[in-house]
Amino acid sequence: MAYKNYPMVSRVIFGRGSFNQLGDILEPMRLNEKAPFIFLVDDVFKGNSWLTSRIPLAYKDEIIYISADEEPKTSQVDELVEQLILSHNDRPSGIIGIGGGTILDLAKAVAIMLTNEGLAKDYQGWDLVKFPAIYHVGIPTISGTGSEVSRTTVLTGPEKKLGINSDFTPFDQVILDPELTKDVPTNQWFYTGMDCFIHCVESLNGTYLNAFSKTYGEKAYELCKEIFLENNLSEKESQDKLMMASWHGGMSIAYSQVGVAHAMSYGLSYLLGTKHGIGNCIVFDHLSEFYPEDVKLFKDMKAKHKIDLPQNICRDLDDNEFNIMIDIALSLEPLWENALGKQWKQKISREKLISLYKKM
Repeated sequence: MAYKNYPMVSRVIFGRGSFNQLGDILEPMRLNEKAPFIFLVDDVFKGNSWLTSRIPLAYKDEIIYISADEEPKTSQVDELVEQLILSHNDRPSGIIGIGGGTILDLAKAVAIMLTNEGLAKDYQGWDLVKFPAIYHVGIPTISGTGSEVSRTTVLTGPEKKLGINSDFTPFDQVILDPELTKDVPTNQWFYTGMDCFIHCVESLNGTYLNAFSKTYGEKAYELCKEIFLENNLSEKESQDKLMMASWHGGMSIAYSQVGVAHAMSYGLSYLLGTKHGIGNCIVFDHLSEFYPEDVKLFKDMKAKHKIDLPQNICRDLDDNEFNIMIDIALSLEPLWENALGKQWKQKISREKLISLYKKM
């Protein structure tokens, strides 16, 4: 048996205020004065001098503000790459993503596509990237997605929602500064936190489970329970712990896989544009037969934080639209095999998926 040789983030810095060290970290990585660092920044920080004034711009460095209102698209990656090639004579010294999962995934994808020919959609899948990405840095400003540690960048393409999964995807450097998450709205905090919780549930209940995944998954799972169900954490402790839960949750699926909730939420995201975190929550709410104890815990967390999930988002869909979602979900075969085993096709039917989607 051949075991996966998994690439890790090679350098990581953790601590409140560690964002201030970004300039020192980037300086030795600058190729020359004409090769800029490109900062892809969530546009919620536009005009927020508390963060933006600390971005260490020099020479031809550039900030590009990006809306995270929609999931990242392959076409968006292609447009950004083209914009960078046309506006700078030299290849950038590096891409720095500052934001949530959407921005981090875009940063990873742009870094890859600056060194690989063709369109981003050509690389949706497993191990299709041929050349190393340029230097890229991830700085999460919201915790839970695990994008800061994963070897995938999830993109919606013209035909599917699927990641660029490759050994060249992970960041070269990550800065984990919990202080950057201080202004996240409660709903958003919950949805991305639950993305982490669901990573752990699907990893720990999957057939791919092994000691590597289990060790990380169990730690992140316990942290999520502490953060979302107990009352004794200060705001700072909660921020610190959720940032580490996100890291461990991302690591737990590195050497295993996610499951039913992620597969089905990809369908929602592709057809309806549902954001990843909330999509996972909407699906997971209806998966008691797959993850009974964990769905009960999820409902307790939802009640504790007074979260009202959108209802009936699939109410007006026709048969063709249901089939599009089901095709997307079923195309993610490793997720189903992890969730239900090698005989998963005997255990899940299109009718079953339609009945589940109709509840959402």
